[in-house]
Amino acid sequence: MACGAIAWRAVTGPAQPTDQGGDGGPDPLGDLLALEGVPSGYAACRDGVDALLRDRGLRRTSPEQTAEALLRGAYASAVLEGSASDLEAVRAGEGDEIAQAAVRVSTELLGLAPLLDRAPLQAFARIHTLAAAGDLPADRLGRPRDAGAASALATLGRALTAPTAAPAMLVAAVVHAELATGAPFPSHNGIVARAAERLVLVARGVDPAGVLVPEAGHLALRPAYESNLRGYRDGGRAGVHAWLLYATEAYPASAASSPLRG
Repeated sequence: MACGAIAWRAVTGPAQPTDQGGDGGPDPLGDLLALEGVPSGYAACRDGVDALLRDRGLRRTSPEQTAEALLRGAYASAVLEGSASDLEAVRAGEGDEIAQAAVRVSTELLGLAPLLDRAPLQAFARIHTLAAAGDLPADRLGRPRDAGAASALATLGRALTAPTAAPAMLVAAVVHAELATGAPFPSHNGIVARAAERLVLVARGVDPAGVLVPEAGHLALRPAYESNLRGYRDGGRAGVHAWLLYATEAYPASAASSPLRG
């Protein structure tokens, strides 16, 4: 995908005044719900996650469980980014540079949730700043790599602040794929993308305590994860559709990796 291109537009086209969101405004993601299997797949995902959180008693979730979920997520994201560190090394603070970057992001991520709906680009910039600290000059931290990347980020930001009928999990999947394949930052785009996906799930009420591990879901399905990201980038409408369906398999795997499971 060329820098500045928005893959989901292969399905939706430019936003039109007739595309209505939840409060009557334009819905930039609503057409994705017309893709076969998408509405039912995301409804089933949400039901499964809600059942896990309800059955395990979300209100009794401990800070230790949240911290463990974030650590597991940082480890999985680092491995997907190319880290060779194992989980115990990451837990002990002895991971390689990639793992350390993912852990830095995890320590502040939940605090960014209030920004997501009103200033999502600030949240993404902060994630990149945390991930790339020490690797890039200060004037490149949190900044798009070029004008095309800035334009793509602005489009994504508008989509996140517009009303939409799309469920939160679908929004999270789109945010992940756009950041991962568009690579708007000078470095660490995979870590940023996976952290942003988790942030959407937290901020939009799917997992307010942050006890799911979506990064581990993708690691468990790594070949499909990587091939579907390539498809999202290069495959037009069919690639976007395939990525959205893939995510309905990955989110249950993220629940299976939760500390709530033991």
